Amino acid sequence: MAGIIATHHYDEDAARAYLEAKLWPDGPICPKCGLIGEAYKLNGESTRKGLYKCAGCREPFTVTMGTIFEDSHIPLHKWLFAIYLMCSSKKGMSAHQLWRNLWGVDETGKQLGSYKTAWFMAHRIRWALGQEPVASKLEGIVEIDEVYLGGKVRQGAAKDAEGRSTKLGRKHARSEKAPVVAMLQRGGDVHSRHIERVTSDNLRPMLNEVVDQQATLMTDKATPLKFPSKERTHYAVNHSAKEYVRHEDGLTVTTNTVESYFAIIQRGIHGVYHHVRKAYLDQYLREFDYRYNVRKMNDHDRNVLAVQKTSGKRLMLHEPKQGKING
Repeated sequence: MAGIIATHHYDEDAARAYLEAKLWPDGPICPKCGLIGEAYKLNGESTRKGLYKCAGCREPFTVTMGTIFEDSHIPLHKWLFAIYLMCSSKKGMSAHQLWRNLWGVDETGKQLGSYKTAWFMAHRIRWALGQEPVASKLEGIVEIDEVYLGGKVRQGAAKDAEGRSTKLGRKHARSEKAPVVAMLQRGGDVHSRHIERVTSDNLRPMLNEVVDQQATLMTDKATPLKFPSKERTHYAVNHSAKEYVRHEDGLTVTTNTVESYFAIIQRGIHGVYHHVRKAYLDQYLREFDYRYNVRKMNDHDRNVLAVQKTSGKRLMLHEPKQGKING
């Protein structure tokens, strides 16, 4: 790990200078009035480090104001190291692993820091990586498919309120799974989202928000998207008839690309996170979407872009009551 650790990953002053350089390439930006390059640094003995004062509105500010780091008691260099670790881990990094890497152990072998802190940091970072609102719509050939995440529904004996053995009734195979829909532009970006039910009424608003009207859509025939002939160009493969690829009108009709993306998500859920609460599933999807969309970047550039996306985003999280998605 020593080979990847930069100075701003362990030194607080270097971390602040690094963040200022990435978020303020043209000089300090006042978060109150938006004035650029017209602030001066306060250097009094009792002044906290990194404090600026705007020459326009006369308000003080720091580089962390309006970012996911604002009001955090966690050292900034740990935040930057956490972003690097999450962006360079191809299938994701669990909060437990993040906890171990950020704090380590003391001389007695006791784990320092806390799991809850690492968990919250990871979710703040995922929030920053989110693609909403969509900057540009998907175009060209767009593959659309759904996947159902979660463990298998177990059948067998259970006990009633009085402790007597009962037989569980049969459940639909997808009844406790979480549906995820992905819309992926071939050679381009992907946008995935958790929805409660995969219906045409639920899919259409997402489709109109994310996909250009002129895009050519490719789905499985089981996907409930139906269009009048003149509304959208739409091709479908019939997986139930074991049709996975065909050539028509000079196009390769398939959903193999988006299904390959689902395989990445499933490997991350099964192999890294193991348990994901449905209330936070969209958070994890933001992370997977981001890594896929910047897949052609190297680790350094991917990390720099993630740091730049921390500006203008804050997140307050509360533990939900919903159940988990079991990998």
